[in-house]
Amino acid sequence: MGKSWWGGVMLAVSVSAGAVEVPQELQDLDAQVERVRKQFDVPGIAVAIVRDGQVVLERGYGVREVGKPEPVTATTPFAIASNTKAFTAAALSILADDGKLKLDDRVIDHLPWFRMSDAYVTGEMRIRDLLAHRSGLSLGAGDLLFWPPSDYSVDEVVRRLAQVPLKGGFRDRYAYDNILYAVAQKVIEQVSGQSYVDFVQQRILDPVGMSGARFNDRVGAADAAASGHAKADFKDLQPVPRMSWSNNRAAGDLYASVHDLAKWMNVQLAGGTLPDGKPLFSEARQREMWSVITPVPIPRPAVPELAAAVPNFAGYGEGWSLSDYRGQKLVWHTGGWPGMVSRLTLVPDRKLGVVVLTNQEVGAAFNAVTYTVLDALLGAPKTDWVDAYAKAVDKAKGNADESWSKHLAARDARSKPSLRLAGYAATYRDPWYGDVAIVEQGGRLRMQFSRTRLLAGTLEHWQHDTFIVRWDDRTLNADAFVAFALDPDSKVREVRMQPVSPLTDFSFDFQDLVLTPLPAP
Repeated sequence: MGKSWWGGVMLAVSVSAGAVEVPQELQDLDAQVERVRKQFDVPGIAVAIVRDGQVVLERGYGVREVGKPEPVTATTPFAIASNTKAFTAAALSILADDGKLKLDDRVIDHLPWFRMSDAYVTGEMRIRDLLAHRSGLSLGAGDLLFWPPSDYSVDEVVRRLAQVPLKGGFRDRYAYDNILYAVAQKVIEQVSGQSYVDFVQQRILDPVGMSGARFNDRVGAADAAASGHAKADFKDLQPVPRMSWSNNRAAGDLYASVHDLAKWMNVQLAGGTLPDGKPLFSEARQREMWSVITPVPIPRPAVPELAAAVPNFAGYGEGWSLSDYRGQKLVWHTGGWPGMVSRLTLVPDRKLGVVVLTNQEVGAAFNAVTYTVLDALLGAPKTDWVDAYAKAVDKAKGNADESWSKHLAARDARSKPSLRLAGYAATYRDPWYGDVAIVEQGGRLRMQFSRTRLLAGTLEHWQHDTFIVRWDDRTLNADAFVAFALDPDSKVREVRMQPVSPLTDFSFDFQDLVLTPLPAP
C-alpha cells in the first residue's frame, strides 16, 4: 500500500429524501474522518447521522477494498456483526407484543431440550437472560463452535451448550457472550414457525424499508459490499477473505449500509414507530430493551485523554449497551466481524443517532468518529478524539509488547520436548468443541480443528512440553500456546491452550478447551 493511496479525499455522498442541510457544527467532519482513516489505516468508512426524524448526513469515505478504485458510498453494505443483536431483541419484542411469548418465560418452556451445564441454570434461564450477558458463561465462551466459521448446525451449537462450563454465578456479573443468541434464534423460530431469516426479513427489514440489508450468506456481487481488512501478524494490512456462516445468525449475521441503518435509527428514536405510523414494536417493549438488566463495571480510561468518554453508569439491556455521555443517556452497540468493526449510537432525549461502519479491525476509528459527531451536535467542548484514541492504541500495543517480553524472559529456550514429536500426535477431544487433530507431518506437528477449516496451523516448540500454534491464515492474529501435560508414564494426559497476545479477539476462547487424547484406533 503506497502513500499515494491516502492522497486525495475519496468522498461519495448519498442523501435520502427528507434530508436537511448538514449543520455548521459538522462542516469539518469530512476532514476529521479522513484523519481517522489515515491515523488508523482504515481503507473505508461510512457514516450516517439522524436527528429529529431526518437524515442529517449519509456519506462514504475511502474505498471498499485496498488496491481497487471502487469507493465506499452511503449504500455500501458492511458486516454489522453484533449490531444484529438489537434486531434479535426486536424480533422477540414483536413476538411478545403478538402475545406469543413473554420475556420472562423460561427457555425450556419453548425449547424443552435446551440444557446448560448446570441443572439450576437450565431450569431458571429466562428468554430475557439470553440477551443480557449474565448467565455465568465466561467472556466469549463457546464462540469457537461457530467462529471462525464451522460446519456445526445451529441445533448442534445450542445442544453443545450443555458441555460449555460456567465460570461465574448465574445472574452474578456481566460477561459478554454470543452463543446464547443462538438459543434466542431457536426460540424465535420455534414460536414464530418461521426461520430466523424469514421472520427478521418480513417483520423488521421490510417494514423499516431496509431494502439493501442482507444476511451474510445472501450477499452477492451485485450488492457491492465492502471487503474486510486486517493486519496480518498485527502489522501488514491486507484484505480478509469474506466469511459466511449461518449457525448463529441472531448474534451477528447482518450486512447493512448506513443508508439502511439511518432508517433503523429513526424507527428506534421514534419509539418503535414505522414511517407509516404503525408500530414495529410497542413503546413498553422498547423501554424494557433500553433498561439496564446487567450492570457493567466502569473501567478506568486507557489514557488520560479518554477521561471525557468514561461514563457515570454502564449496563446492558436487551441487545443494547446503555451508558451516559455528557449528561445524556446513550443507547448503543458495537460489532466486530473478520475485517470489519462498527458502532451505532443513539441519544434518545435528543432524537439523535450516529452509525459508523469501517472495513478494518480497529475500534478506535469508529469511536473517534462517533465522539467527534456527538461533541459537535451536543455542543460539548472540542476534544481531539483522533489523537486520544491513537494514544490508546499505542498503549495497547505497548502492553502487548510487554506481555510478549515477559513470555520471552520466562522461556527456557534451551529446553527440549520430553517426547518425540510422534508422542504428541493424536486426536484430542474437548467436551464442548469436539475433536482437534495433531499430526506429525514432514518433521513438524500440525494442528487442525475438526469442524473449523480455518483453524489449521503448525506447532513450533516454545519450551519443555509447550508449543505455539502458528495459524496458516495470518490475519486471524490468534496464535496460541499449546501446553501438553504428561502422566507418570510420559503419555499425554491433556492439552490446554491460551492466546499468545492480549490483542487476540476474545472469541478465540482457546482457554476454555480441555483436550484429552482419544485411544488410538
